[in-house]
Amino acid sequence: MFSYKMSTSHKPKDRGDTMTTVAEQLIRRFKERGIRFVFGVPSGSWLYYMEAMRKEGVEFVLVSNEASAGFMADVSSRLTGVPGVCYGTVGPGATNLSTGVVNAYLDRSPVIALTSEPPEKLIGRTVQMAIDHQALFRPITKATTRLTADRIDQILAQALRIATAEAPGPVHIGLPEDLGSRKIPDALPAYAPSWPRPSLIAPAEATLLDTMEKVFLRFKRPVLAVGLSAVRAGVGPLVARIAEKHGLPVVLTPMAKGMLPEDHPWYAGVLFHALSDRVAETHQQADLVVAVGYDPVEFNFEDWMPEVPLLHLDTVEADIDRSVYREVYDIVGDIPTSLERLAASAPIDSSWDKAALKVRRDAMFQAMEPPAGSFGPRAALAILRELLPQDGIMACDVGAHTHLIGQMWRTPAPGLQLMTNGCSSMGFGVPAAIAAKLCRPDSKVVCVTGDGSFLMTAGEIAVARRRKLAMVFVVLADESLELIRLKQDRKHFPRYSTELYHEPCPTAKFVFGVPVFRADDAASYRAALVEAFRTDGPVIVEAHIDSTEYDDLIGRKHK
Repeated sequence: MFSYKMSTSHKPKDRGDTMTTVAEQLIRRFKERGIRFVFGVPSGSWLYYMEAMRKEGVEFVLVSNEASAGFMADVSSRLTGVPGVCYGTVGPGATNLSTGVVNAYLDRSPVIALTSEPPEKLIGRTVQMAIDHQALFRPITKATTRLTADRIDQILAQALRIATAEAPGPVHIGLPEDLGSRKIPDALPAYAPSWPRPSLIAPAEATLLDTMEKVFLRFKRPVLAVGLSAVRAGVGPLVARIAEKHGLPVVLTPMAKGMLPEDHPWYAGVLFHALSDRVAETHQQADLVVAVGYDPVEFNFEDWMPEVPLLHLDTVEADIDRSVYREVYDIVGDIPTSLERLAASAPIDSSWDKAALKVRRDAMFQAMEPPAGSFGPRAALAILRELLPQDGIMACDVGAHTHLIGQMWRTPAPGLQLMTNGCSSMGFGVPAAIAAKLCRPDSKVVCVTGDGSFLMTAGEIAVARRRKLAMVFVVLADESLELIRLKQDRKHFPRYSTELYHEPCPTAKFVFGVPVFRADDAASYRAALVEAFRTDGPVIVEAHIDSTEYDDLIGRKHK
């Protein structure tokens, strides 16, 4: 068993001075708001903020690439309910950071993105490294602004309100390089703690709720389609109640995994991912779709929904082609209130065949079982699911394996399987898992990534080593960009430029000081995982899998 003997001592906090600078004021406000981490790569002008963090006990997490800082801030907000914070310096720091910021934007995560910017007197001048950060971040954030010494509290409070309002997302604040050390008057009184924030969404109007109920009672085969906004609303138990009372199948978007257990009698599968044609056997029979917090950033309605009426229960109107779908009812308001109305309605005369649904569901999961003696992605995931505790967290990256995870990974509750689907940025998995371990240090955390995605953020392994995080990184090594290879095959194109290596890549014993366990079959993989979970620091398990089984499992209608 590998053992990590690293010092975890830190210097005591220096609380001798009162807050007298912009940097100190900003960081104190972060702490009062429950923000524990800021992720990024420092610069000279950022040193004042780092020193303020050292004094206040807000941790600056040094990452290897600013994109990872954005991913980590995204995930920390998902797991804590408190906006995540990330930082990048002028120019290249900001452009690197933008990848993680756009991920938070399209995955609907509240994040405060900070970047250093030239002082006011140099705005518009030719300056080394400098670009217009306000223009850079405007299309990928909900708002962008610059901090000033006389409006710290106002700007931060406004940024937090915007970031957390529905639909949540990132807000960018530029920090002029000469601002951090600037002296300011004595700080105002502390903010009152306000997390988690109560819902500020008003219920749908009474007339809309009446219309919703009347429409719902007209149909015999509604299907519930549950999406990302429903996760934020925390309506899993309500969805289960409605499904059971009215006899309705439930389909989920990938980021809504955990909203209904896979063994629930009305569970029908996940849209868009592996074996989605099996899931379609259910939802194509529907005579009404009841979309619960369905955000098309994951999967457009038109790409799967039969041409039937739509009841759309969300905080915003449905984004759907209304020239095709002519009967759309927007029940805009607080999602739990709308669902409570359906839960209180008299049971509909459902014509869904519960036994047939079970047959389809069982057949789908049976197709996900690894063949005896095989060592492909199904075996790798099945063994990992067996060994990871039910309350453990698995973060995955983007690739062919993601489509299998979306359908076959049993997810007991939201937040226990972390993926990006709104943005689908490769490189997400490793930093996402690190952020999960930082936020939930007592949980078992594992990352599943392909070797293509791993190459993008492998440097973050040094973060896990430096912070002595006991976690496991599973690299599914198939030496190719398999999802792109599959798409080339589907279009009958020759395979071109998807190989990651021209010859098998030799396994290293360590990556940035982190031990690597190689596995070439199911038995050695199981043994490697058992040993990895016993180790008191990070471990990489390099699983050399047979990727050919992707061909029959991933549907032919993927983008």
